[in-house]
Amino acid sequence: QVQLVESGGGLVQAGGSLRLSCAGSGRTASIVAVGWFRQAPGKERESVAAIRWDSGRTGYADSVKGRFTISRDNVNSTAYLQMNSLKPEDTAVYQCAADHSASPLYGRHYYLPMHSDAYGSWGQGTQVTVSS
Repeated sequence: QVQLVESGGGLVQAGGSLRLSCAGSGRTASIVAVGWFRQAPGKERESVAAIRWDSGRTGYADSVKGRFTISRDNVNSTAYLQMNSLKPEDTAVYQCAADHSASPLYGRHYYLPMHSDAYGSWGQGTQVTVSS
């Protein structure tokens, strides 16, 4: 199993920046992809970004393209989400999740799941609040 702990959330003004961290522990060698998700009050969870652990291939939701950047430090089993030009609608609880399913789909270089159902291990979440 993999344990994940998020950090870096907080209160920022619109237009500001935050960097979220997702530190993995346990059987991190089994990680094949990490995703960032968010959920605002009254809304369902949505995918924000994802990264393949082997190649570093990334994917982003249209709502954050050009503003957010996902990255990884595979030596320290840590994923990051750099968030720039934050907007009030970015306010949510942000969670990271790891896929360690060993799906044969990862044999395809273009495969990168964005849906939450693909991920088996989840962090507790960190609150991001963007004020107007």
